[in-house]
Amino acid sequence: MSRLCWAIVMAGALLMTADIQANEVPLAKKVLVIGHRGASALRPEHTLASYGKAIADGADFIEPDLVMTRDGVPVARHENEISGTTDVAQHAEFASRKATKTIDGEKVTGWFTEDFTLDELKTLRARERLPEFRSTAYDGQFQIPTLDEIIDFVAAESATQGRVIGIIPEIKHGTYFQKAGLPMEDRVLAILAAHAYTRTAPVEIQSFEIANLRYLRGKLGKNHPNIRLLQLLGDDKEEPYDTVAAGKKLTYAQMMTPAGLRDIAGYADAIGPSIRSIIPLAADGSLGKPTALVHDAHAAKLELHPYTFRPENHFQAKNFWKGSDPKTFNEAGSIAEIRAYLDAGVDAFFTDDPALGRKAVDGR
Repeated sequence: MSRLCWAIVMAGALLMTADIQANEVPLAKKVLVIGHRGASALRPEHTLASYGKAIADGADFIEPDLVMTRDGVPVARHENEISGTTDVAQHAEFASRKATKTIDGEKVTGWFTEDFTLDELKTLRARERLPEFRSTAYDGQFQIPTLDEIIDFVAAESATQGRVIGIIPEIKHGTYFQKAGLPMEDRVLAILAAHAYTRTAPVEIQSFEIANLRYLRGKLGKNHPNIRLLQLLGDDKEEPYDTVAAGKKLTYAQMMTPAGLRDIAGYADAIGPSIRSIIPLAADGSLGKPTALVHDAHAAKLELHPYTFRPENHFQAKNFWKGSDPKTFNEAGSIAEIRAYLDAGVDAFFTDDPALGRKAVDGR
């Protein structure tokens, strides 16, 4: 595509962005850029290298998803099943650990962090989770970090950068780990309290479940003003697994109604819906019109921290694509899409490429 044609396409996209503005004002004083699993478009996710790249590229927060080891150590992996993000399948000494388990009601086959000690996990190396879209050049180079190591790393980076960097840990599969005898909530709080950095730096604990956030609110009270809570929200028909396990019926769609949002505001400070819950896609794959979610959440005094903006065409609304190849790294399209959501009034956002998020925020 010629530069002129590309300019025309982007001009159209920007006009479309203007059309969908909802005239909502963020609750937050500053819209924050959250490095989703670090800079996961550029380095293997949930590695110190990924977090370091996110910080260097201007992320305000970095996000470690937390799962547990057999010896009770919170480590950073998107899931407790690790065959897609590590080289565990190439380790003959761990072949017998392969298993099939039921995680949050779904059968999963692979290798699971809770079946390994920390020392054993440290022999593994991270690999790219989306090799069909992203480089595998860094596969085999980086270890799985612990929450303690991540906090120490962020503290050092904060001192080097001369700015405070927040940490937004997600407690993964809270009910599952509680039933496995490896509850995470108190352990995470103890680790945060043990580090001088996280006693004052901004921390936001997130979960797709409800009970653990309510528990944390009770534990934190008003004595930890630097720690906030984020209720993550899945697809409309999905249900928080802790409610499923308790035999209750509650969908994420119900949680996103005005009444549901008021209930969330009783224990959380923000919600984390998918970006398409805020501005859905039209039938042709282009960006549609904003829903009432931003307005309703702000009315309940909840901030919105949606997930996830990614730089490849495949993950973007069709009207922002550059060319027709889904694999194309589309910087301008990602920035334009993020700005559409900024116009809709979001207070923070998760992105796999914080450098683009920084440009989207700072260049407005």
